[in-house]
Amino acid sequence: MEWPMGLLGFAAGLLISVATAPVGVSGAVFLLPVQVSVLGVPSPAVTPTNLLYNVVAGPGALLRYWRAGRLGGPLTRLLIAGTVPGVVVGAVIRVFAVPGPRVFRLLMAVLLLPLGLWLWLRTLRPAPPGTRDLPSSRATTSLALAVGVAGGIYGIGGGSLLGPILVGRGAPVATVAPAALASTFVTSVVGAATYALLSLAATGDVAPDWLLGMTCGVGGLLGGYLGARLQPRLPETSLRLLLGTLATGIGALYAVQILR
Repeated sequence: MEWPMGLLGFAAGLLISVATAPVGVSGAVFLLPVQVSVLGVPSPAVTPTNLLYNVVAGPGALLRYWRAGRLGGPLTRLLIAGTVPGVVVGAVIRVFAVPGPRVFRLLMAVLLLPLGLWLWLRTLRPAPPGTRDLPSSRATTSLALAVGVAGGIYGIGGGSLLGPILVGRGAPVATVAPAALASTFVTSVVGAATYALLSLAATGDVAPDWLLGMTCGVGGLLGGYLGARLQPRLPETSLRLLLGTLATGIGALYAVQILR
């Protein structure tokens, strides 16, 4: 890896995580197209490289949330219980079935575009408190399992999907953000280790690009801490609108890539 590429990866990780950490998104879903289109990481190695980014970047925001006494709790445990087994299944699918990137882009566009717009609508025109219907524990774990499979296949942080859904159903951003980031971190550790083991038995570019993933992750480590530090200073409505904007922006990005 040449130093200009490393500097670009560091800057991308830093800027992305500053914007996404306050709402519980690791930023890996934004970093994925940068790694593929700009940094030239081959497939399927881009998936474990993205997971490695989450492993290195995650502790920055988590440390800040822990110091604020907002890390842990039942939601964190439910999300981890679903995403950890899911990421192992997703990694096996990615290595041996190798679903194409077009399917992933279509899935992200179909899910995130309406999800982001719905979250915007729910924020600007909130439902009465008595009508909010938070998902049950079983539904939350099942959702986390599905997100874990997607994370294992494509190396994305689950917060990009879990955050808009849970917040849109009425959960406060201050509760969802640390839980989603903790789940993303634990899941990424398991996922990166799974890919490292699978690389011993599979052919092709299966192992992560260690140096690039760590360089992007160091940028994300600093950015995540700064983003988590900013969160208490931002009003709940602004955080909800930011999360809706991120979801809509990611969906629109992948929709444009499909149409090209």
